[in-house]
Amino acid sequence: MSKIKRALVSVSNKENLKPILNILKKYNIEILSSGGSYKKIKNLKFKATEISNFTNSPEILDGRVKTLHPKIYGGILNKRNNKKHSKEIRINSIKNIDLVIVNFYPFENVIKKKSKHQDIIENIDIGGPAMVRAAAKNYNDVTVITSLSQYDELINELKKNNGSTSIEFRKKMSQDAFSETAYYDSLIANYFNKININHFPQKKIFHSKIIEKLRYGENPHQKSAIYSLDGSLNLNQFHGKQLSFNNFNDIYAALTISKSLPENNGVVIVKHANPCGVSIIKDKLKCYQSALACDPISAFGGVVSCNFKVSSKLALEFNKIFLEVIIANKFDKEAIKILKKKKNIRLIDASSLTLNQNFKISSSNNALLLQSEDLVRFNPKNFKIVSKTKPNTEQMKNLIFAFNISRYVKSNAIVLVQNESTVGIGSGQPSRVDSCQIAINKMKKFVNPSENIIAASDAFFPFVDGVEKLIQSGIKAIIQPSGSINDKKIIKYANDTGTILVFSKTRHFRH
Repeated sequence: MSKIKRALVSVSNKENLKPILNILKKYNIEILSSGGSYKKIKNLKFKATEISNFTNSPEILDGRVKTLHPKIYGGILNKRNNKKHSKEIRINSIKNIDLVIVNFYPFENVIKKKSKHQDIIENIDIGGPAMVRAAAKNYNDVTVITSLSQYDELINELKKNNGSTSIEFRKKMSQDAFSETAYYDSLIANYFNKININHFPQKKIFHSKIIEKLRYGENPHQKSAIYSLDGSLNLNQFHGKQLSFNNFNDIYAALTISKSLPENNGVVIVKHANPCGVSIIKDKLKCYQSALACDPISAFGGVVSCNFKVSSKLALEFNKIFLEVIIANKFDKEAIKILKKKKNIRLIDASSLTLNQNFKISSSNNALLLQSEDLVRFNPKNFKIVSKTKPNTEQMKNLIFAFNISRYVKSNAIVLVQNESTVGIGSGQPSRVDSCQIAINKMKKFVNPSENIIAASDAFFPFVDGVEKLIQSGIKAIIQPSGSINDKKIIKYANDTGTILVFSKTRHFRH
């Protein structure tokens, strides 16, 4: 490419412009600009030509039309080695524009601020994306810059090539530019889908920004990265080695549960995206100890999520076993000192995180499955006591707690609870009876069963056998969704054995 002669600078974010302007001045590159960018350039004491003077057309419609002009797009899109183009450029008195530096109106930020609809509409950039697309299309002759993070690259490139850029650099910038316009357009499309309550449009567009490339995927031979739909994870990892795909999978599984628990209360231990212990005992040390007691073997190398601030007393308890990740709503200074004695343990502050799980996405081959999240909030209307024996207040509280946890356990799911803590969890089995047996075995192995143990199932029992197994193990109360053709038989068996039976109107499969 020949030396750059003319650059168009039109930026919404006007930070760090001075180094760019200095390099343009060094290589005698003419600057075109408009609106706020033109004023900024002049305030920084650099020369520039206002676009309205360059095109001989004024800005109109409150600035909605500034750059939409043949002299702008002809200057960008002209193929320099095309004789027909060169002739038309000459006839129409169009000058080449060799460098386009543009970033867009802050549509994403305006949405996040929950601005008024009209303000959001006015922050839909028209000219910016159009110029970027034009420049990216004509990368053979034009360099396009769309981000402040590219400024240093551009400066180095101009220095290296004496005021020009290489084709490799222009190709890379073009790729980034098309990603930028696609991302920007997806924000707008999804905003309109949201306000029009169109969750499943004919063409679904996802937008995300890379946060980091991860250590590896589910296995070391798999590559992995994590992206964010809003540009941030709102998780502060302040200690420990880099996270892997599995770590994040477990972290979000743990946070999904802990953020559903009462505020400033509750501990969750997760392994392989399944809870292996949950407690909401108010005493925070006992809460962790109870969650751990549910399945201390599975907890080894697991993820702990605390829905509260971690104290030094609790930190000492954490250090007694090997844990991969500890998540909390802040940590005491002394707790941090204690936990940092373990070099590789990851410590994460999740106090800024608010779960916004409107939709869940999974992929298979070239297909995407999209569904609304299971966010049902329970109230008495969700449940019906169908047995002759009725639960007392404490039993009902534990039944609802167990049923809430069952929604986060891989199906088929059985959760056993005592005193607002899990004491046995059976997960991920094709047979519900097998899940019952696993939950019972864990309870008998790690916990001293009492008369107060209750059970929850994420879906109905298709036959009496699962309920029979639970009751024979000493379970005195069961909560399950209704809907089985054998519901009447199950109710009869409960009544014959004096067991409390509560039906839910909702099922909670989690595959």
